[in-house]
Amino acid sequence: MRKITLHGTTFEIRFIDTPQEMRLVEDLQDVVWPGSERDIVPDHILLPIARSGGVVLGAFPLEEHPKAPLAGFVYGFPCMEQEDGEWHFQHCSHQMGVHPAYRGLGLSYWLKRAQWQWVRHQGLDRIVWTYDPLLSRNAHLNIRKLGGICRTYYREYYGPMRDGLNAGLPSDRFVLELWVNSNRTLSRMRDEPPQALDLAHYMSAGAIILNPSGLRADGVVEPPATWREPEGDLALVEIPVDFLALKAADMETARRWRFQTREIFETLFARGYIVTDFVHLPGKHGRSFYVLSHGEATLG
Repeated sequence: MRKITLHGTTFEIRFIDTPQEMRLVEDLQDVVWPGSERDIVPDHILLPIARSGGVVLGAFPLEEHPKAPLAGFVYGFPCMEQEDGEWHFQHCSHQMGVHPAYRGLGLSYWLKRAQWQWVRHQGLDRIVWTYDPLLSRNAHLNIRKLGGICRTYYREYYGPMRDGLNAGLPSDRFVLELWVNSNRTLSRMRDEPPQALDLAHYMSAGAIILNPSGLRADGVVEPPATWREPEGDLALVEIPVDFLALKAADMETARRWRFQTREIFETLFARGYIVTDFVHLPGKHGRSFYVLSHGEATLG
């Protein structure tokens, strides 16, 4: 389907629809989500998805001695959602994973871009998927790089989860909406996407940080005791830069982040705010922020 070179490694991103290659997807799930054998989607489920209007895409490294036969995958399927009493077709992107040996190259963006191209070819207007709103890396990809928006928050979307990444905390999720043909999405799928706004731009426009974090002496990032009300059409909500590391170091603080941000997002979404951007400040003590805009005028 497409060959791309990322940091010196060339990959071929293409459709997967054979039993042999579906087993590679099954095996890769076990690497990406260790300890979740009962949650792995088997090849005999993936095959009918690929052959019945859905799509399974794989990124195959074209190296002489690849670190893994399959570097990454993404799959999804057409579905329907009821809005305002009417049913609408859309595409549900259920899962994407990249082998640890090939992370940090930008492969996730290209897998999602290939999926977007397929859905656009099918004539569907929207792709949806869920992700943990406290994962900064996922937010950067989904909101900033791909141009998705969020306005729906689910508590305990999957119920209790057993894998190493999710165990121990409520499986709260954002619903990411990627509007296939919007100017917002099209601009980010160009070879040279538009220059992104930074934190200073938003703060100069009147945005305030509703929950500024604090840094403990042991290096753990804490949420504030209380959060501020927004004062205009723009608001900034902070999340930890590395939530998984924080969770491993201090589960109780991780739970405080979960419950406070749940309250903030549920409150703001009910008032008409939408997540429209994501900003990350790099550095030794980096910080990450969602940008929320009131109303749909800024979606572009």
